[in-house]
Amino acid sequence: MSAYLDEDAILGKAYDARLIRRLLRYVGPYRAAVALAILLLLVASLAELAGPSLYRVAIDRYIAPFGGAAGAGHARALMRGLAGIAALYLVILAVGFAARWLQSYLMQFVGQRVMADLRMEMVDHLQRLSVGFFSRTPVGRIVTRVTNDVDALNELITSGVVAIFGDIFTLVGIMGVMLWMNWRLALAAFSVVPVVYAVTERFRVRSREAYRAVRTRLARINAYLNEQITGMTVTQLFTREARSLRDFDALNTSYLAANLDATWNFSQFYPAVQFLGTVGVAVLLWYGGGQVVRGIATLGVLVAAIQYAERFFDPIRDLSDKFNILQAAMASSERIFRVLDEPVVVQDPPDPLPLPRVRGRIEFRDVWFAYEDDETWALRGVRFTVEPGERVALVGHTGAGKTSVINLLARFYDPQRGQILLDGVDIRRLRQRELRRHIGVVLQDVFLFSGTIEDNIRLGERAISDEEIRRAAERVGIHRFIETLPDRYRTELRERGAGLSAGQKQLIAFARALAFNPEILLVRDEATSSVDAETEALIQEAMRTALRGRTAIIIAHRLSTVQHADRIIVLHKGRIAEQGTHAALLARGGIYAKLYRLQYAHQEGRRTG
Repeated sequence: MSAYLDEDAILGKAYDARLIRRLLRYVGPYRAAVALAILLLLVASLAELAGPSLYRVAIDRYIAPFGGAAGAGHARALMRGLAGIAALYLVILAVGFAARWLQSYLMQFVGQRVMADLRMEMVDHLQRLSVGFFSRTPVGRIVTRVTNDVDALNELITSGVVAIFGDIFTLVGIMGVMLWMNWRLALAAFSVVPVVYAVTERFRVRSREAYRAVRTRLARINAYLNEQITGMTVTQLFTREARSLRDFDALNTSYLAANLDATWNFSQFYPAVQFLGTVGVAVLLWYGGGQVVRGIATLGVLVAAIQYAERFFDPIRDLSDKFNILQAAMASSERIFRVLDEPVVVQDPPDPLPLPRVRGRIEFRDVWFAYEDDETWALRGVRFTVEPGERVALVGHTGAGKTSVINLLARFYDPQRGQILLDGVDIRRLRQRELRRHIGVVLQDVFLFSGTIEDNIRLGERAISDEEIRRAAERVGIHRFIETLPDRYRTELRERGAGLSAGQKQLIAFARALAFNPEILLVRDEATSSVDAETEALIQEAMRTALRGRTAIIIAHRLSTVQHADRIIVLHKGRIAEQGTHAALLARGGIYAKLYRLQYAHQEGRRTG
């Protein structure tokens, strides 16, 4: 769990040019929309900057003259001028509103498209990764990468990068206009900027620390909840509810404290900037008022300067928000690219060989295999051949290497040394899809998807007809049960087949394997270990029917299920210790005979007990 927490706590740099360049590749196809959005954002910012300048013109040119002895004709002219200014202001506001609305829509569009593209690339990459990646990576972490972390990038695209252009443009524009109108008033308004910078920098550092604390504690809660919900049966069975609740309360309280600390930091920053902005306006009012009284500046210039000064501090607050968005996006993108950079160890060859017809001859030639490339060999120089239509059983102690044989034959992994041949062709010269199309696997842990029973047997293969599905179900003895369900084969299953018994799930898995009609069938006899005697009899009969005429490798733990195999291979510490028929191995008195006697004695003890 510690590795999981460490990875979820990654923050990375507040700005990483390497990651930004990689992210921009996903924005590239929509560069026209982004460029238009930036242009519209500049138009909206210009519209906002125009307001105070119009106030200055209205006051100095049309309102202030009313203080003198203006004639009726002159007054009407002034009113017409004011009406023109007001009309122009409304037009500018309308243009700014339209630009802001269209810009927001364009960036939301780009953000959603980029998210969709990134999710597709991630899922496509995940499907090409070897089983080893999924055996060492928690499912919750992978789901978080594809959902939460991608959403963080969406916020960066829609509310972060482009909006920064608008904020910077607004800041530079306000400074330029104020300096152009009256540089003395501008310097008076900007007198508090050094203090604002110090407050902002302090907020940035503290918000980074607060974000790290919140992120780390959230990762701990997620990891704990995933573990507790998955193991709820054990928690209730051993009455650990109170202890688990206390542990969660400690994690929850820690997470609450981190969030409150972050909230405290935010609650200090915004009022502080608002207060400093007000101080700046007060300084400007005091100094600018004196300038107006002395005739150095006009009233319109002062009013416009005050308006600009009040707007000057809004982009500063926005930029601080953008910093947090950027920081979250950098952390998320680092985790996303870590998944995308995961090497595809098992790959299709550049020039795959065709596989027009499969007879089912399997050969292992001096195969050496280790799961982590650390010389802890699961298989050591394994050599054997399975002829077409032959039924071979693999037996041995736990960890002897039986499952590794199936994993290599299905090419979930590649061996470090040696070759595995199918009909004389190295399986590494074949497309994985082509290879697996001819192999059926029935494992102990049956996985059923949400959907109908029919969908779980067909698995989206439309070439398998409804009649073939029913025929496969009949052969494994599950047809009669399915017919008792309200919607029969179209009955919806819940997640992982909840509501079905273990035996019913196993029978559906066998029906799935038979429906695809593979030339090679790989079976673990634990597939029949969690069912009652009647269901086991159905499965055993279905297995005998299904294996007829097919090459079959059966991983056996219960030796009673493989006594009629054509050949039994005994694995011991990754090597083939002995092989032969059931009778020959018993007569030999080796490892198989000892396993059989131990298992037979255990079964006898259970019957007498």
